[in-house]
Amino acid sequence: QVQLVESGGGLVQPGGSLRLSCAASGINRSAYNMGWYRQAPGKQRELVAAYTSGGSNTNYADSVKGRFTISRDNAKNTVYLQMNSLKPEDTAVYYCNAKYRWSPVNYWGQGTQVTVSS
Repeated sequence: QVQLVESGGGLVQPGGSLRLSCAASGINRSAYNMGWYRQAPGKQRELVAAYTSGGSNTNYADSVKGRFTISRDNAKNTVYLQMNSLKPEDTAVYYCNAKYRWSPVNYWGQGTQVTVSS
């Protein structure tokens, strides 16, 4: 059974940092592209950062380039999102995503709230 569990969200002041974690189970990393999405109130879900081509490349939203970094620890089956220089507009629920490379199949975590406020 595929399961994705996010952690690390919370309240942080503008300019601060957080690191989100996504613990994955039940998947073969070589068959999935792992990534992070977010959804703010009244907004559509958007891609934040993701691995592509089975982890060979990365994609970032323009709004987070230079501030956010996606990384992974394959031994722990965990994907991270390091978020620096946080802005109020980064406030959202952040979701871990596992996209099967060979068909339109997606798995999602339950999400973790990130709130950036002074």
